[in-house]
Amino acid sequence: MPSSVRPSMPATAPPVACVVTGTASLDVAEVTFRLLTAGTQPLAIDGAEIGLGLPARRIPLHELAAILMHPSCSYTARDTVWRLLVARARTGGSAWVIGAVGVALPGLRAAAKRLAATYCGDVQAEVLAGFLAALHQIRPSLPQVAQRLCSTAFVTARRQLRAGEPPRVEAAGAAAGAVAPPALWRHPDFVLLRAVRAGVITEGEAALIGATRMEEVTVADYAARVGKTVKAVYKARDRAEARLVAAICSGALSEPDAEVIAEATLTVAADPEPRT
Repeated sequence: MPSSVRPSMPATAPPVACVVTGTASLDVAEVTFRLLTAGTQPLAIDGAEIGLGLPARRIPLHELAAILMHPSCSYTARDTVWRLLVARARTGGSAWVIGAVGVALPGLRAAAKRLAATYCGDVQAEVLAGFLAALHQIRPSLPQVAQRLCSTAFVTARRQLRAGEPPRVEAAGAAAGAVAPPALWRHPDFVLLRAVRAGVITEGEAALIGATRMEEVTVADYAARVGKTVKAVYKARDRAEARLVAAICSGALSEPDAEVIAEATLTVAADPEPRT
């Protein structure tokens, strides 16, 4: 692990073992996390016990968060660390729960930002609640532990936020005999991210699918946002989705991806669209 990786949070206050409450839930969780990882006895894991390229010493969790995001950190190391964090969050008390939240904060903030573009409820609180539930629900033995935790938090938060809104009237129905859009549009963000990394779709195409399929942004609004015609945006989305579906069906994505996609699909399938 390169020595250039440094902690991203200052150690300026003694650690505490409680959860600070407040209205901006993720901000409060970050403050609590900073306190837990500060001082002379910060919440830490033993890198020597894990190996896999981690520094062979006790690693405070705020430094661990930076290490896990570094490009040199392997997927195996990330999953191994996250399995340890999940186990300790389940058995080690509130300090380790906040420790897991703190390490996952970049993903949780990304989920909250996406939801805040569509919903007006307490997005941060719902995302945090969804993540805390996910810590006890997911199967750590499956790959991509952190992505599945954040994905489950996103789906759970979206379900709760939708439940607090009045039902929406659907636009005019599709033409008779039209085929329903492929199930892939229900997949959480990390599936699109994996597809981008695999070269199946571009970052712009992932943003287009995410906005118009998962964030309920209309194609017309998206077209105006990017300065293109509605017809051009529809065509671009159709082409990108066709490649994504073909890649999944042909096995172009790795088998671990297929397992994650299946689990995400089953999770979101239980969260139907509100209809009137």
